[in-house]
Amino acid sequence: MSQEVEMKLALGRGGPERLCHHPLLRGQALATQRLANTYFDTPSGELEAARMALRLRRCDDTWIQTLKTSGEGRGGMSRRGEWEWPVSEGALDRQGLAALPPMAELGTEVLERLDARFTTDFERRLWQLDHAGATIEVALDQGEIHAAGRAVPISEVELELKAGDPAALWDLTMALAETIALRPADASKAARGGALLSGHWSLPEGTAEGERLHRALLALDAYADTGEDRWRATAREALRELANNSNTKSISNTKSISNTKSISNTKSNSEAGQLAAMLERPDWMGVEFGRTALRLAHRLAS
Repeated sequence: MSQEVEMKLALGRGGPERLCHHPLLRGQALATQRLANTYFDTPSGELEAARMALRLRRCDDTWIQTLKTSGEGRGGMSRRGEWEWPVSEGALDRQGLAALPPMAELGTEVLERLDARFTTDFERRLWQLDHAGATIEVALDQGEIHAAGRAVPISEVELELKAGDPAALWDLTMALAETIALRPADASKAARGGALLSGHWSLPEGTAEGERLHRALLALDAYADTGEDRWRATAREALRELANNSNTKSISNTKSISNTKSISNTKSNSEAGQLAAMLERPDWMGVEFGRTALRLAHRLAS
């Protein structure tokens, strides 16, 4: 098993083109792949319920099977367990899956009922950077998710840490956000495909600051895939709650916490309030929104 550490960012209008021409990427070695993926689960969605994703990926003439566990992730940054190995053409390796601890916990009945549920098809452009003392793979994905006769677009960039300090991911992300319309995204392609298949998006209900931001980002992911304005309203409400919570915490705890933390709470309050206000505008998805969302996500992650 390896641990995948990455930052996922949804791209706004013109984002892919601006990314390709960004000074940090221009002139770097570039590879392009066409990736066709099939995701598997039981008819009742037991892998999704266990927060796991199983896929078969075709890249040129190679087939790769991957199992991912949820690990931890908010504000676009995630850490999760990942098992990956080559398999025969288009054939799910159930025996190999049975040997993995997460699948063993679910039992053999689940293995027997696994079936193809939805697909993703996208072009991936790759760069590898040495940045802030770390090695980072930058992957620009453009294509579609297909499920239940419907399709939603993929337009995102993933920054995966190959070596070094995860802080370098934040540093690179903020550098890109200076000129590119992007925002942290918390929904994986697997989660988006599952929601498209079932017609249902599930949001967390926690009241902690990080949980409220997580709810807001997932609501924006749902809005991007459905176009239903209720999800944008849900994101606004979560951010307003975060702003009010940060403000209350800052005032009530002034005597018991350091000045540094009090200032941080005040900044979180201001940033969450700014994001909620921006979501009132039809053109909210721009550089300003992305920079502010990333600053807030980084502050809460720290």
